[in-house]
Amino acid sequence: MPVNAPLHPFRSPVGHIALPERFTNPFDYQPHPLCVLAAAEVQAYLAARREWADELRQGKMFGVLAVRTDADGALGYLAAFSGLLAGRSVQPFFVPPVYDLQRPGGFFKPEEEAISALNRRIAALEADEGYRIARQRLAEAEDALHQWQSTARRRLQDAKALRAARRQASPLAPAEEEALVRQSQREHAEYKREMRLRQEQIDRLRAEVAAIEQPVEALREERRRRSADLQRRLFDQFRLLNARGEERTLTDIFEAYTGHLPPGGAGECAAPKLLQCAYRHGWRPLAMAEFWWGASPAGEHREHGRYYPACQSKCAPILRHMLEGL
Repeated sequence: MPVNAPLHPFRSPVGHIALPERFTNPFDYQPHPLCVLAAAEVQAYLAARREWADELRQGKMFGVLAVRTDADGALGYLAAFSGLLAGRSVQPFFVPPVYDLQRPGGFFKPEEEAISALNRRIAALEADEGYRIARQRLAEAEDALHQWQSTARRRLQDAKALRAARRQASPLAPAEEEALVRQSQREHAEYKREMRLRQEQIDRLRAEVAAIEQPVEALREERRRRSADLQRRLFDQFRLLNARGEERTLTDIFEAYTGHLPPGGAGECAAPKLLQCAYRHGWRPLAMAEFWWGASPAGEHREHGRYYPACQSKCAPILRHMLEGL
């Protein structure tokens, strides 16, 4: 067997271990002894890869799959990691990804770079000094309007209260009443005129900002469209088998089981990689287990070396399909 072949024979004797009667429930299981042996060998391999030490200390999920490799009952195991390892989707000792995003000549990397170029153009436009000044002037004008409105309305209310108090103090002659009415009208007219002038200034500043933001928004829209197209095109490249030999894309699987598109990173966990490799080679899966290796991730509790069930958000719909017929 080539050194880099994904199938590994057990180094320890396994003849005394009874084979499992049913395949592992990936969401509720105790690891079968074959998986415990396989995991120990994988962990020894990881400990020997000193160049990965820093990354592994940060934590990563690994998986093992015990398989029957031929009709005579020969046994072996497969190993997989979730996502990337040392920045690569393909590493010796481990099964390949369901779909290699990094393969030369593929569509993913060029389109990803094109989207990154859009991000850089957007960032450059947003960092432009003229754009910054225009937004600052608009913010200052809006803040000044709010402060002026608060003060002007309070003055109008105070003037109204003074007129009311004057009317209540003693009867007013018609000329005095008319003067108070004209005063009220003049104050409100001045308020409306000043309000209009300030609002016109803000409208001009908003138009200046919008003129600068228009190409930025156009780039954002192009980024949204291209990102969505890339994601869907990528999901369609993940063609997942089940034990019956039936193949479905990630898009089809999630639309059938959830009614939504797959989340980012779907299909890149260890469990789907393991089953896909076994099915591709005609090996019969016997038992599977996944373990965490390294520090606990931020916002989630994980213990080094402990076995964990497959994730629900990404793997549940996928494994529901892949385990059919097993």
